[in-house]
Amino acid sequence: MFIEISGIKKSFGEAENKTEVLKGIDLTIEKGEICVLLGPSGSGKSTLLNIIGGIDNADSGYISISGEKTADMNEKALSLYRRKHLGYIFQMYNLIPNLNIKENVEVGAYLSENPLDVDEILKTLGLYEHRHKLPNQLSGGQQQRTAIGRAIVKNPDILLCDEPTGALDYNTSKEILRLIEDVNKKYGNTIIMVTHNDAIKNMADRVVTLRDGMIRKNYINENKISATELDW
Repeated sequence: MFIEISGIKKSFGEAENKTEVLKGIDLTIEKGEICVLLGPSGSGKSTLLNIIGGIDNADSGYISISGEKTADMNEKALSLYRRKHLGYIFQMYNLIPNLNIKENVEVGAYLSENPLDVDEILKTLGLYEHRHKLPNQLSGGQQQRTAIGRAIVKNPDILLCDEPTGALDYNTSKEILRLIEDVNKKYGNTIIMVTHNDAIKNMADRVVTLRDGMIRKNYINENKISATELDW
């Protein structure tokens, strides 16, 4: 068991304004799995992703990764842990505007003791010929590929993807999903992806459906298809 999520509860607000966002989440994810967290807006999936990533704290319960509980870590240890083990891909690309594409990816490499080769990553992502351009000279899809490059160059154990195709058109979305799938195959990272797009679950090893802060379904996908075959 690689990731163990046990009894995670989270609420926001106080007294009568208190909203329970997660109501006791129990989940295990194996190393190298692509796990898709599916659900409508407000189901708690992004909050759960942020807690797994150490960006947010749970009110109760714990996350254990390779037997290490994040709740037992102080701020310095947690920061080091995030740096070593986690890569993040968001809907907003969060690129540094005055750095070129290669430099944006290198930012991720500096955070790692064991980074992957930056030029190899750029070639894998089809960005090598654009490496000297600034983010505003690229399309949305190319910017998202740069964000993926920055996340994976660290060679993280876990890649957390929050609606990575949310701002992209159909063809670019499929291209980004294919890249995430390639990264999983090539480097063996465990991928946890939040989406409200039901079709994306078909490329996952594990599908977890959330509604109203609770897990409604959690199953292994026996009929997994490649990202290129997805249709919506």
